[in-house]
Amino acid sequence: MLFPLSAVLIWAVNMVVTKLAASVIEPAVIGFYRWVLAALVLTPFILPGVWQARRTIAPNLGKLAVLGALGTAMYQGLMYVAATTTTATNMGIITAMVPLITIILGSMVLRERPAPTAVLGGALSLLGLSVLLGEGDPARLLALGGNVGDALMGLAALSYALYGVLLRRWPMAVGVWQSLYIQILFGIALQLPSYLLAPSSPLNAANLPLVLYAAVFPSLFAPYLWMQGVRYLGPNRASVFLNVMPVGTVAIAAATLGEVPHVYHVTGGLMALAGVSLAQWRPRGAARAG
Repeated sequence: MLFPLSAVLIWAVNMVVTKLAASVIEPAVIGFYRWVLAALVLTPFILPGVWQARRTIAPNLGKLAVLGALGTAMYQGLMYVAATTTTATNMGIITAMVPLITIILGSMVLRERPAPTAVLGGALSLLGLSVLLGEGDPARLLALGGNVGDALMGLAALSYALYGVLLRRWPMAVGVWQSLYIQILFGIALQLPSYLLAPSSPLNAANLPLVLYAAVFPSLFAPYLWMQGVRYLGPNRASVFLNVMPVGTVAIAAATLGEVPHVYHVTGGLMALAGVSLAQWRPRGAARAG
């Protein structure tokens, strides 16, 4: 239980760190530095194994490049840009939609027929999001359109959900850490142009701690803790802990950023989380049959 819970809390803190970073460092710069530092930490431990398994890895480089683009460059990169125009609270709640989006994409890409509970849960979650993003009035969202940052977070969630679906569609005989390491390298390469074109944003006392946290805790520790949680609890039980992330994000953002939740945050957030939980729920008999 502590493994997945610790991973989720690290990710919740990272939402707040991402928001803090928006005012002290360029999004493209922190996105690039984060993964460069993570790669440097991993290289002494992972590179020898990657070299030994190069003949196994080589045929999968195209797939690993796509996964690196989705899970490293796009997901994380869009988050840093989104943080400049939305709140950490909204970011946490929108990210919690990843399991639901994964179910929807799985039905399209993997030809998995969604359960009736998934359909009902999806409708409830979308209604909850419309309440949240419309600040209590879904009609306002239709009339005025959404916040740019919220839209970017939606794209980031879509990117990460597709990443998860493709991981299932493309089983590879590559170690988990080796796969993650190569994806990070591809992510670094893909982010290099935006880093070079970004305005100068040198490391300093204000942003260095944020870069170090992003490079170590959500990039390295959280994936390890999550994998251990899946190992001991199984993917279905572990995924339940993802619902803690938006709650943790809201609480941490309120304590550190002064983002006091409004009624529409609570109402829309609870509806969205209830929908995600319903979409993931399976009766015991159906779960055994699956």
